[in-house]
Amino acid sequence: MQQFVKHNKVLNDFVRNVLAGRPGNAIYNYGAGERLSAGYPIYANGKAAYYIRIVAPTAEVYSHINDVLFAERVKMSSLIAGTSAAVAILIVFLIKWSSLSEEVKRRAKELETANKQLSLSNEQLKMRDKTQQEFIDVAAHELRTPIQPIISLSDVLLHKIRDDESRPLIDIILRNAKRLQRLSQDILDITKIESGLFKLNKERFNLKEVISNAVDDYTNQIKNSNKNIRLVYAFDKKEDIKQGGGVEEEEEQLHKQSVIQDNTIIVQADKVRIAQVIDNLLSNALRFTEEGAISILVENKDGQAVVNINDSGQGIDPGIFPRLFTKFATRSEIGGTGLGLFISKSIIEAHGGKIWAGNNKDTKGATFSFSLHLANDNDKRYSNGNSTSRLS
Repeated sequence: MQQFVKHNKVLNDFVRNVLAGRPGNAIYNYGAGERLSAGYPIYANGKAAYYIRIVAPTAEVYSHINDVLFAERVKMSSLIAGTSAAVAILIVFLIKWSSLSEEVKRRAKELETANKQLSLSNEQLKMRDKTQQEFIDVAAHELRTPIQPIISLSDVLLHKIRDDESRPLIDIILRNAKRLQRLSQDILDITKIESGLFKLNKERFNLKEVISNAVDDYTNQIKNSNKNIRLVYAFDKKEDIKQGGGVEEEEEQLHKQSVIQDNTIIVQADKVRIAQVIDNLLSNALRFTEEGAISILVENKDGQAVVNINDSGQGIDPGIFPRLFTKFATRSEIGGTGLGLFISKSIIEAHGGKIWAGNNKDTKGATFSFSLHLANDNDKRYSNGNSTSRLS
């Protein structure tokens, strides 16, 4: 800017005075024609923080006067008339400038009042959010207290009662109590994630064993359900496959032993939370699949363990897809709270991994995938103990 105005001393002194809190005006020329400037400081918190500056070419001010002087150069009266006109213009300009400064002061005062009101509203909103968060946390904790004895006693009754009419009723109580227990845990996880209090307890473990345990649990669920679904999982190689549902127990155990003994994928992560992610994705696949197959493929790709869970269900609704991993993204006619995928995304990303999903191209259904870093030699110091990190 200084190069543009050629370090004009008059302009620089004028700007310094206005910035120092002294209103004023100046006429200067930096090679682009003579200019007239008027400046007035704007005060914020008692200090000159901004200023308004009006710039106009003096040619505009004096143009009419020059015309009169050119036409009536030989007449003194014309000169006096032109000077009077210039003075009148200047007086009008100063009057308008004074009105403008008053308007600026008024607007500045209104802005200050609005800022104070906005700050107060913001504090009230923070207080309300804190109160709401505390209430949800307490409610979730209190909800867990009666759920546990309901689950325990229902499980005891289910094993003691042999009445074919009573057992289905107790099974309904037990199943819904477990849903409430899971909901309360999801609510607690959400509050911890949003408040930054969700911690990861990392350890070295074989990811395939965690998946194998989850498959065992869901194999039993599928057998006890009315759905015609095969549960299939593979580790790296196509021949290492375990099927749930329609496969004999002995054959299942042989497949499992072969897979676990011959294949390992060691990760440094929170074992409980990774199991929670796998459970969420399998539960989601089972909810949207009525028949066909749910398959799990675990791969070792470039230092990453990639888990793919594929189903033959309805696929991902286009209306849900853009907000799939956000809170409460669900279809009411299917059920679910829409919290599981949000929690899973938070857990995986806290481990430095990624989670994604998409509809299958050649077949119906969808595939959910996530990646985790494989454990390296630097992680061996955690093999006999846990490391804790905060989930942000």
